[in-house]
Amino acid sequence: MATNANKAYDVVVIGAGNGGLVAAIRVLQAGYSCLLLEKHNLPGGFATSFKRGRFEFEASLHELNDFGSAEEPGDIRTLFRSLGVEDKIDWVRIPEAYHLITTDKKYDCVMPFGIQAFIDKMEEYCPGSRKSMTEFFELCNEVRDAQTYSNSVNGNTDSEYMKKNFPNFIKAGSYSVNQVLDALKMPEKAKDILNAYWCYLGVDCDRMSFLHYGSMVIRYITRDAWMPKMRSHEISLAMDTRIRELGGDIWYQSEAETILADDAGHIRGVKLTDGKVIETRHVIANCSPHLVFGKMLEKKAVTEQMVRATNSRTFAGRGFTLFLGLNRSAEELGITSHNYFIYDTADTVKQYDMMRKVSTNHVQATVCLNNAYPECSPEGTCMMYFTTMFMSDDWGNVTEEDYFKAKDRVADDMIRVFERETGCKIRDAIEEICVASPTTYARYCGHPEGVIYGYETAEWDSLMPRMMMMKEDALMSPGLRFAGGYAMRSSGYSSAYVSGDLSGRQTVGDLKKEAKA
Repeated sequence: MATNANKAYDVVVIGAGNGGLVAAIRVLQAGYSCLLLEKHNLPGGFATSFKRGRFEFEASLHELNDFGSAEEPGDIRTLFRSLGVEDKIDWVRIPEAYHLITTDKKYDCVMPFGIQAFIDKMEEYCPGSRKSMTEFFELCNEVRDAQTYSNSVNGNTDSEYMKKNFPNFIKAGSYSVNQVLDALKMPEKAKDILNAYWCYLGVDCDRMSFLHYGSMVIRYITRDAWMPKMRSHEISLAMDTRIRELGGDIWYQSEAETILADDAGHIRGVKLTDGKVIETRHVIANCSPHLVFGKMLEKKAVTEQMVRATNSRTFAGRGFTLFLGLNRSAEELGITSHNYFIYDTADTVKQYDMMRKVSTNHVQATVCLNNAYPECSPEGTCMMYFTTMFMSDDWGNVTEEDYFKAKDRVADDMIRVFERETGCKIRDAIEEICVASPTTYARYCGHPEGVIYGYETAEWDSLMPRMMMMKEDALMSPGLRFAGGYAMRSSGYSSAYVSGDLSGRQTVGDLKKEAKA
């Protein structure tokens, strides 16, 4: 790997995760120099894949929402198109929205993409729900339009314009998902089925902002979900290629140790663990503010405001994933869906509370990629990955001596629950098995406690307050911005890409202002 340690860069991006990759491209497209630093030997962070035997597993992506077709692109496909990476990736459409199964109420519901199809299917499962579901999607459309406007002006929204064009968005802004659904007089069963996506945001529906959830649901249902044929690593490699095409530099196996600052607290460079120093006035960090303010930023530049703002936040879900390579096809095993949500209870508040403890958590979001892309594994086989989250650091109570047994217990429970709830007998078909615990995620990406969802987006720290605070957050440390799952758009692939887009364009704006000064 050739490097030029003496070269100064307009911007240094720390971390080649989803947000960091997009931010680097945006900086380069504006004509500024950019260095992307990554401690691993591959790009993507969680957006990667790995091989076990004859199977190549997807590390984390279940499906990419708000993507849409080439003819009717969603916001993420449009973003990828503007970045110059859309055509570098082979895409496959996910066949259905989700398959919801609950143990308590015995729901077994397969929901389709498309607003009208979704409403019709909901009416089939829950007669009398059509009116409230129609009103729900009308409100969600307004939420999406308002957020698209906010993104187009980099968060610098005009309040009068918002009041005039998005009045219902403003009215719903301070209410939770369940409060809005109750106001719409949605039947209980319809609410239960509609709220299935809640685990993708990791907050129960009594505390989750309606604006956040409505935004996600409308983007899924209207634009379908898509997946790269060669797993999320295909996206990461495409962005790596694009950065190099634009003249950017990427240094792998290059860990940033210290973000250097001058006496006024302004960024002046980045020091690597091998002692190299890169001069820059702008850093975009694709990592946790806890890590940046607690360990990386020079102590003289760390203010009480930074510490208080960071420590006031709550870590979201800690990840646990089971990967299975099966020596029989999905059809042979009776696995009919791409994406299963299996819950103990349809009550999101009770379910969230049960997910605080390893021993009481039986939730799983489970994917069989073969049902979207049959050729993803050898003929006559299929792959599955099961993901859950722990809503506290209960995994931290697992002793070193019990670690491997604890992983086996959770993995065994995931298989048991899937077999019980679906009737699909998969245990005897297991050829390859791999388990990632919160410890695995903490080690792989350096995330505190193995968190995979960044900071919890509830109450004062939900999506819209974060978007409204972008200016103030940037002023805390001049020249430093964040991208990725811990940034203003929260966790999830689509959100991470959008955060990188925002942070990259905002940093370009900072550079232009400096040039005029």
